Amino acid sequence: MSSDRFELELSRRELLVAGACALGAAVFWPRGVRAAGESAWLEAAAKSPLVYVSPLQKNGGESRCHGEVWFFIDGGDIVLASATKTWKVRAIQTGRDRARVWVGDFGPYAKAAEKLASAPSFVARATIDKDRAVFDRLLAAYAVKYADEWGKWKPRFESSYADGSRLVIRYAAAP
Repeated sequence: MSSDRFELELSRRELLVAGACALGAAVFWPRGVRAAGESAWLEAAAKSPLVYVSPLQKNGGESRCHGEVWFFIDGGDIVLASATKTWKVRAIQTGRDRARVWVGDFGPYAKAAEKLASAPSFVARATIDKDRAVFDRLLAAYAVKYADEWGKWKPRFESSYADGSRLVIRYAAAP
């Protein structure tokens, strides 16, 4: 090795391990860079069976439609499936793609409103995710997370997704 040039020698094994680590980080790293305050809702979501979602109105205020729903975390986003007739889907389809998401299990919304005020939450950008692989990951996650009830619900999710009456919604923290 000369003094004006740096040479690095890697074995084939070291090169393969380094490449695999880089690929793994690229695939499994959450989308985008997360702000420090987002760790609270993301940590809570890892432990919670439910999230509450409210589409935001054009003026930024919450809609009167709130609901607790099953979800899973995919790439740092909250992902759920919803019937096409629901306000969650209709809001996105009419251009209202921002929502507030609260994390926790506080029971039906009508009894949970006060508790939501102190729950971890974030403003999200909502999109319809048409990738079948995401739906398959949702099915697998729900089978574990909601095992006691999933036998009853899985056929309904599969058939309604197949006929187009259920869609997958992705809630990504808004910048």
